[in-house]
Amino acid sequence: MKFSIKKEDISDELQLLQGIVEKRNTMPILANILVTVKDKEIEIIGTDLEVGLKTHFPARIDEQGAVTISGKKVFEVVKSLPEGKEVTFQESGDLTMQINSGESEFKVLCLPKEDYPQVPEPKFQKNIILPLGKLQEMIDRVYFAITQEQRYYLSGALLILKNKFMELVSTDGHRLAYTSHSIKDLKVDEQVRVIVAKKTLSELRKFENESIEFDWDESNLFFKVDNRTLISRIIEGKFPDFEAVIPKDNPNAMTVSREELSEAVRRVSLFSTERSKGIKFFIGKNETTLFSSNPEMGEAKDKVSVEYTGEDIEIGFNSQYLLDFLSAVKSERIRFELKDSNSSVLMKPDVEEEIKYIYILMPMKL
Repeated sequence: MKFSIKKEDISDELQLLQGIVEKRNTMPILANILVTVKDKEIEIIGTDLEVGLKTHFPARIDEQGAVTISGKKVFEVVKSLPEGKEVTFQESGDLTMQINSGESEFKVLCLPKEDYPQVPEPKFQKNIILPLGKLQEMIDRVYFAITQEQRYYLSGALLILKNKFMELVSTDGHRLAYTSHSIKDLKVDEQVRVIVAKKTLSELRKFENESIEFDWDESNLFFKVDNRTLISRIIEGKFPDFEAVIPKDNPNAMTVSREELSEAVRRVSLFSTERSKGIKFFIGKNETTLFSSNPEMGEAKDKVSVEYTGEDIEIGFNSQYLLDFLSAVKSERIRFELKDSNSSVLMKPDVEEEIKYIYILMPMKL
């Protein structure tokens, strides 16, 4: 196999694949990418068996063929070359890829294509087109609440597609993030409910386009943007009944400046214990007092002005869980809906936004 291409035309594709290829080397072949030279274009595939990426692009083809090569090393080689240079790749059947550009010459050891795992092939016949920018905004609002633990069904976010409606939900058992967006042209024959892996969501954040095409089969999800297709194994298992977790009857309501609250939480959390990260809220009519103490360091107190209707409440929170939400939400003011010091709190933007967003947080006993 032999082909030539400008550095810029291949480096972006190789960079995207860095997030896919397996770095722990449980199977050496998974650290490689499969490069296939066809009659008019190059196809490159990377996979860790759970998430895969397939991309194709034109090049000057001299000889067809296929081989696998270290995804990290070939990217480092191409990245090191001067901008605007043409790069020639050649493998002559000896499982060594020669890479030349100007006076630079590299030889990288390869593995045979037959050892590379097969990647599922999508059909994209359902004609489901999603707004990529809105999907990425929704991912940003739920990503931090995805856990990495033995309950594998919590290691992703639940994607729900209905006619004219898209929802994304995540939870780690202590908190729940829910976001939804109406899509006028979205039509599905029946409701879609699939758990999308955290790594897949991370890769979707890197794509750039106005829209993304979506498809699925019994075992896999497929996301396509231009010449790139992201393949993700569906996470099996039943996602928790999130509707039942969302409180409906919290009578006490507090609104507060997002920026002022964020800064106060950061300051007070400096003296929270490393393990619990807990801080106390004393919520009253016109102000809320934040307090933390650590027997090894001391204590901290701060106050923020609020608008509050309801009974005075003393309640504890994990400060990091609060900051995650306050960093993801965009509105200037935040609304807290509370019941008592032991019940979950509903948080959301004070003014309804184009993308609906709510956050449910369990309190801490401090």
